[in-house]
Amino acid sequence: MFTLQDVTVHFDDPSRPVLSNVGLTIREGEFVSLVGPSGCGKSTMLRVLAGLQNPSAGKVGRGQPLNGQQFAEIGFVFQQPALLPWRTALQNLRLPLELGASHGHAADPSESDLLSLLTQVGLGHHDANKRPAELSGGMQMRLSLARALVRNPRILLLDEPFAAVDDFLRMKLQDKLRQLHDARGLTTILVTHNLQEAAFLSDRVLVMKPAPAGITADLSVHRPALSLDELRTSRHFPETLQKLTAALFQP
Repeated sequence: MFTLQDVTVHFDDPSRPVLSNVGLTIREGEFVSLVGPSGCGKSTMLRVLAGLQNPSAGKVGRGQPLNGQQFAEIGFVFQQPALLPWRTALQNLRLPLELGASHGHAADPSESDLLSLLTQVGLGHHDANKRPAELSGGMQMRLSLARALVRNPRILLLDEPFAAVDDFLRMKLQDKLRQLHDARGLTTILVTHNLQEAAFLSDRVLVMKPAPAGITADLSVHRPALSLDELRTSRHFPETLQKLTAALFQP
């Protein structure tokens, strides 16, 4: 789905790159997490993959060119829900469709389809006419996730979407995210500071450090044929977490 060849990104000072000579391949259907300390380039990497940040050097390729349909092919979930406060949940959900229509991209799901999408992320039909101020923080994040999926993207990019919610809600949102990834056949790339989140959700975890500026470990995650609840309590989960922790703190 993505191939990065010797990608370097720097801003003001070329001698201090945010990413340096990064090579990477992400296959279609994978769930990949980016972990590492603050300032190591995780969000920059995500923006490069999304086409929101051009590399200073190197190449970014895709197995199937987007052919001008970038915003239809990619769903992006930010750290904050970024909902329009004067719009209802259903109207916020329609926003990407309206923007796409203004650029000539035809997509007009029915209201029942939109309500079904709200249900898929764990919101009820009774939430459709609520404005963001009437929704809890977790409900707002669910709506933000639904909005990223409304145009049926092939690729879902998430920049620490669950950082501001409590642990119990975070686990419920993690379950929902992995279920949607599997059901829709998405290619999902998640930026997170939470190693447990990465160990639970991912097929692969990329460990990043600021020096050298880029990926220092690429770990495959064994996902046995268990339910999500069983996976959390299986022996595989702490084993994966231990490997991630060792890779992150390896000098």
